[in-house]
Amino acid sequence: MSTEILEQPVTVERLQRDLRQAAATLGRDEARYLVDAYYTVQDYRKASDNQMRALTASGEPVGIIAWYAEQMRVMEGEIQKVLGRWALAQPAGAWAQSITGIGPVLSAGLLAHIDIMQAPTAGHIWRFAGLDPTSHWDKGQKRPWNAGLKVLCWKIGESFVKVSGNEKDVYGKVYASRKAQEIERNERGDFARQAEAALTAKRIGKDTDAYKAYSTGKLPPAHIHARAKRYAVKLFLAHYHQVVYEVAFGVPPPKPYILTQPGHAHFIAPPNWPMT
Repeated sequence: MSTEILEQPVTVERLQRDLRQAAATLGRDEARYLVDAYYTVQDYRKASDNQMRALTASGEPVGIIAWYAEQMRVMEGEIQKVLGRWALAQPAGAWAQSITGIGPVLSAGLLAHIDIMQAPTAGHIWRFAGLDPTSHWDKGQKRPWNAGLKVLCWKIGESFVKVSGNEKDVYGKVYASRKAQEIERNERGDFARQAEAALTAKRIGKDTDAYKAYSTGKLPPAHIHARAKRYAVKLFLAHYHQVVYEVAFGVPPPKPYILTQPGHAHFIAPPNWPMT
């Protein structure tokens, strides 16, 4: 390797304007790849930042790592811009980005992973995202959900939790309200069967807080947090499904079965929809 190459490292270039404009015509496979690439690059950048802090604290030089981190930061930002432009070019992506907590990458990930032609109901999306508690994956069987979409929905849930204090937030407040209900039900002993089933199905150390909760017929805080978060994400996905369905077919989707039963007529419309 020549010294000239060493002295002049290649840097990550920002996308030119024409390439950014072309981003609106991405294919779904390309978008899925870029979503995965974005989070991979983000992890590298975070690891580099952490390493720089550690080296700085010990008084060691960080020049090369700082350069590397900056390259990852530029690439992270450019991928985000591409995905954001692609998502905004589609009504469902524009709606998703109107929701507090849903940014360019999350909205693009939803568009890339969810095909409305394969999801006539919101339940199909829930199962595809691994949010159907009745769906199980046994050894030797094909996984009944999409791993990438499941991770994306976990990130969406965490984002809703973070923005729950924002006055413009919707789904973070749904999470907080549901969590309060879940805590009340848990203290009342309503989840005793689930606690017993968890002790039977999982290997839980007896010295853990989780075991202490399960053994008394209650769910541990982390379990309650996950239940409330899943509720908020499923409501968001139901709204996302309605938006995509109306865009594709020009009519609202069929009402979920539960809403057609007596005493279950409560319907929550998607916020910010239809968009002006």
